[in-house]
Amino acid sequence: MTSGDAPPIWLIAGATASGKSALAMALAAQINGDIVNADSMQVYADLRVLTARPSVDDETRAPHHLFGNVDGASAWSVGHWLRAASPVLRQIAARGRPAIVVGGTGLYFRALTEGLADIPPTPPAVRDAATARYDAVGETAFRAALDQVDPVSEARISSGDRQRLIRAFEVHAATGRCLSDWRSTTRAPLDGRLWRGVVVDPPREVVYRRCDERLSAMFDGGAIDEVAALTARGLNRGLPVMKALGVAPIQAFLAGDMTREAALAAAQQDTRRYAKRQLTWFRNQTTDWERSDGGVKNPR
Repeated sequence: MTSGDAPPIWLIAGATASGKSALAMALAAQINGDIVNADSMQVYADLRVLTARPSVDDETRAPHHLFGNVDGASAWSVGHWLRAASPVLRQIAARGRPAIVVGGTGLYFRALTEGLADIPPTPPAVRDAATARYDAVGETAFRAALDQVDPVSEARISSGDRQRLIRAFEVHAATGRCLSDWRSTTRAPLDGRLWRGVVVDPPREVVYRRCDERLSAMFDGGAIDEVAALTARGLNRGLPVMKALGVAPIQAFLAGDMTREAALAAAQQDTRRYAKRQLTWFRNQTTDWERSDGGVKNPR
């Protein structure tokens, strides 16, 4: 990846432990840019170590935005992030600096590049009915039903993407309007001529190894103390910060229900599974973005 003819905004996406943050730091030094967070867990102040937020040293080497800016008692959505990121990007542009948006939350990037449709909330009963129908009939029959009411969405949604199929079906059931129609009237916050997308996509076995190594370092480097402090706050267990990777097994260890070794193994396994889902999402949903191996050569 080179910065020749660089756009004002770089979008760097990838799975956890893929090397995207290191690439963003290197690019920021090269083009004198600001870094903007696009990771749904790194917005929370409570878990710097466990969410692999940039270090204090990194934050002194380049301006960073939307990292650790939200208290764990708050539940940020894609909409919250987009409403915060849009003025930040405008401010960076006003200073004449390029922006580097980096993270692993695919829906943040989609909201930034495609917009966020102002769809009314789906009643829980409608969502539950759509989910039950999918589980009862399976993907093939469910797709056939979705094709009858929203053929555009059905054609766009990749095989196996249960969540998006159910979402498209429930939106039509709740509003009488296709999800594709809602999105067709949505304006993208970013002009497509102003950004360049890169997915950091090293070999899967490399990502898995890095996940394991990083979790070991986190356990030794303060993650357990972070979770102890978070738990002491007595927050609602349904809040997003409480669902961060590693929180549940560390809480089990602190409660005496799991050994440290078992908690580490569980956190590593959960993180590998999450990384696998991220890798699959970015490969399916960002096919027109360029790829970078993050400096890792594929051994296969």
